[in-house]
Amino acid sequence: MLPASDSQKDDIAFMRRAIELAKGGEGKTNPNPLVGAVIVKDGRLIGEGFHRAYGELHAERDALKNCAERGENPQGATIYVTLEPCCHFGKQPPCTYALVESGISRVVVGSRDPNPLVHGKGNAYLREHGISVEEDFLRDECDCLNPIFFHYISTKTPFLALKYAMTLDGKIATKTGESKWITNEDSRNYVHVLRNRYAGILAGIGTVLADDPMLNCRLTNEKGEAVGRNPVRIICDSDLKIPLLSKIVKTAGEIPTIIVSCKDGRSEDDEKIYIEKKAVLESSGLQVLEVPGVNLSEESGAREKKPKPQVDLPSLMKILGEKGIDSLLVEGGSEIHYSALKSGIVNKIYAFVAPKFFGGAGKSPVGGEGVNLPSEAFNFQLEKISRFGDDVLLEYKKI
Repeated sequence: MLPASDSQKDDIAFMRRAIELAKGGEGKTNPNPLVGAVIVKDGRLIGEGFHRAYGELHAERDALKNCAERGENPQGATIYVTLEPCCHFGKQPPCTYALVESGISRVVVGSRDPNPLVHGKGNAYLREHGISVEEDFLRDECDCLNPIFFHYISTKTPFLALKYAMTLDGKIATKTGESKWITNEDSRNYVHVLRNRYAGILAGIGTVLADDPMLNCRLTNEKGEAVGRNPVRIICDSDLKIPLLSKIVKTAGEIPTIIVSCKDGRSEDDEKIYIEKKAVLESSGLQVLEVPGVNLSEESGAREKKPKPQVDLPSLMKILGEKGIDSLLVEGGSEIHYSALKSGIVNKIYAFVAPKFFGGAGKSPVGGEGVNLPSEAFNFQLEKISRFGDDVLLEYKKI
């Protein structure tokens, strides 16, 4: 392989700057993608920007605005953008129009936009108007910005990730059920980075009853100021067992919260209690969402109705996708983890591992009935390894 020329090295450096800029929109652009843009003329960076929040300027227009603020003219310049420029009207007008009007002569594109309204059409429009377009530049690095967007735009269901903390012997709690704290403070702080990244956080009623969590985002900057946004809290609670004095209920007026129950499986007396509890919860500011209930039969592999069904997670994913929730971080217990894996809806795993041993009968990260044979295992591919002090974060993606 020939060494990169000086111009190629410059292209790489400017695109990587665009990638870093794109990350500034994390937690704010959902369900839009993260996008960064850098404008360069005669070897000088004359403007840069990124998509800062849903409904605000796209990265290209933000970078052009920055050019104007600097008193720079983008005529004849090159723009490096991490995602194919859009060519349709949405919350913002097409970026392709702005690029043509600006006089930019060259566009270097990282990722291709999977949105059918854009895919290939944005780049084609630019070429039709005399602009040179280079596609797939540092594409793998640019693609890493938007696994959530790529999944959501193609399936219309949320990108779902499991997050858990465990000891070296694979325990998420001691034999008495205690789990605070398995990991160190740095690991726990990073969890809030993840909560800021995902549009929703999903947990089961067992976690709420055991821990009474807030499930909010407490991300702060160096000054201690809150900089994160709270994900929508989604609790799977088939029979509305959630306590009215729980932190989830008491803060429902401040943080959007959805309680997911099953439509059927209750006796007549239980149904009366359910209706009364539902009314109280809704008056407290929670939304109660009723979905089909199923039980995954281990013997037949088919879905069969049971007297006490569980929330049908694939049906829930479809409903949440229709609500514009593009991603979910699952912080439930071992049972909801198994249900999600069994349903085939898990796209990513965040496994924090602490250098401790609990031993005994402590819970493992995944419960349920389990598989019969090693060949039936749920398989994932290692994506990244990070360290937080003596803790290790293992990230896996769906194969």
